[in-house]
Amino acid sequence: MELFMRYSPLALALSLVVAVTASTGFGQVQQTEDPRVTELLSMGRAALASGNADAATDRFEAALVLDPGYAPTYLELADAARMRGMQGQAIHYYREAQSRDPGNLHAIAGEGAAMAEKGATAKAEQNLAKLQSLCGTNCAEAGELAAVIARGPLPEVKSAEASTPEGIGPDSIGKPATEQN
Repeated sequence: MELFMRYSPLALALSLVVAVTASTGFGQVQQTEDPRVTELLSMGRAALASGNADAATDRFEAALVLDPGYAPTYLELADAARMRGMQGQAIHYYREAQSRDPGNLHAIAGEGAAMAEKGATAKAEQNLAKLQSLCGTNCAEAGELAAVIARGPLPEVKSAEASTPEGIGPDSIGKPATEQN
């Protein structure tokens, strides 16, 4: 008992130091050291806000070349891919962001939303459960993901070939209308 009484304050102090040290690194916002990356991301966000997802993607990809380890760049690329209707690519970028910043709520919610838009509702609900365990049911990211899941998958976009009228196809190109049928 004397041994416990002697070392318990030391053990308590040491565990407190370890807990505080571990928690300070988890909540920090990642920063880039290259001001060009910050400028490119800002330009890309402006292009995305104006609806020009292609120009935004160009800026974000340029930023990625300058600082490939910067997780927010992957988030921006993912958001641009979702805006262009490329949910599979968005999921890839959200996962890249999560590999660099595992607790990033935006990345978890974005991945879940892209999955729901593709029709993978069960996987999207797993992301929602993960979000709710990290930030509770009242955080903005969980609410947004729940709304996307409730909306359901995006409508499928048909290709040009799938919607061509009967009798018109690659064989009829260059032929007069009387020969096409």
